[in-house]
Amino acid sequence: MKLGVIGVGHLAVAMLHGLLRAGHAPRSIMLSPRGQGRHLAQTRDFALAQDNAQIVAECDLVLLAVRPDDAPGAVRGLPWRSGQVLLSACAGVPIAALEAGPAQVMRIMPITASKLGASPTLAFPDLPEARALLDAIGTTIALRSEDEFEAATVSAAMYGWAQALIRTGANWTAAHGIDADDARQLVARTFTAAGRMIAEEDAPMDEILDSLCTPGGITRQGIDHLEDKAVPEAWEGACDAILARLRG
Repeated sequence: MKLGVIGVGHLAVAMLHGLLRAGHAPRSIMLSPRGQGRHLAQTRDFALAQDNAQIVAECDLVLLAVRPDDAPGAVRGLPWRSGQVLLSACAGVPIAALEAGPAQVMRIMPITASKLGASPTLAFPDLPEARALLDAIGTTIALRSEDEFEAATVSAAMYGWAQALIRTGANWTAAHGIDADDARQLVARTFTAAGRMIAEEDAPMDEILDSLCTPGGITRQGIDHLEDKAVPEAWEGACDAILARLRG
C-alpha cells in the first residue's frame, strides 16, 4: 500500500525514519510539500506531492500529522474514496471531526521513538489495513473505544515527562563526578530496564516493586521521600490536566 503524509513535522519525520529503518522504500511514500516534505524528498528520495489532493488521489493510507486545530480543515474537500484509511495522529481530534467521506478513519498516537522502531502506538479502531505500517515503527496497542483512546493518549505526554526525569537523574549523577556521557547512558538504560521488567514480567506491578523495596533499603527510602513530597499525586494531577484538555 502506498502511504501519503499530510503534515511533515517532527512526529511524522520520526515515523518516516522508522519506516525507512524497517525497510520501506522511500518512493512508496508521498509527502505533502509543506513542513519538511520538500527537504526530505530531495535528501531521502521520498515522492513529493503537488498538494494534499494528489496525496489522497494516489495513496491508500494517508497519515495526518498537522496541528490539532488545523486537522478538520486539512482533510475537508479532498477526493477520499472507499478502501482508503486516514490515520490521524492529531491529539484530541475525534473521528467525528474529520470529514473523509467514504474512507475509514483510524486514530493513532505514536511517539518519536518511532524513529528507533520503539513506539508503543495507540490505535482506534484496529484496522488491519494499517497494522503492518504501525508494527514497523514499534508495538501497536489497540483500544476498544475512542474514550479509552483519549485516556491512553496521556501516555504520549508521560513519554516527555519520563525524559525530563532521566535528564534530572543524569545531570545529578554527572554533578557527582561521573562522566556526563556515562551518566546519561546509565540513567537512560536504568529507565529502559525498569520499563522492560514491568512490560515483560507476568507478576503484578506491586509485587515487582515490592521485591525491590527491602525494609531499610535505598529504594524504599527514596520512594518514601517522593511520597512525602506528594510526587505521585502531582503526577496523577498532571495526567488529569492533560486528559481534561484532550476531552475539552
